[in-house]
Amino acid sequence: MDAHTHKDEALKRLAYIEGHLKGIRKMIEADQCCVDILKQTYAVKRAIDKLESLLLHNHLNSCVPTGMREGREQDVIRELEELFELSQR
Repeated sequence: MDAHTHKDEALKRLAYIEGHLKGIRKMIEADQCCVDILKQTYAVKRAIDKLESLLLHNHLNSCVPTGMREGREQDVIRELEELFELSQR
């Protein structure tokens, strides 16, 4: 996938997440069943996980090799360590 395709896919996933969030808001406003609302929140979590995976894949396959070729190995490693630490919180 090229950078444009990755961007389009990320934007598509964001639109899906935004739509789900709006739906959840409406469900809460309408006092719908908690179980049904929770099912939708789980769907949002999965969608965010997929978005993160897409972004990380793109970063590892484009930004990281570019940074390494440019001689910024320590910066690249520091960024990856920071991302890993954030993902563990």
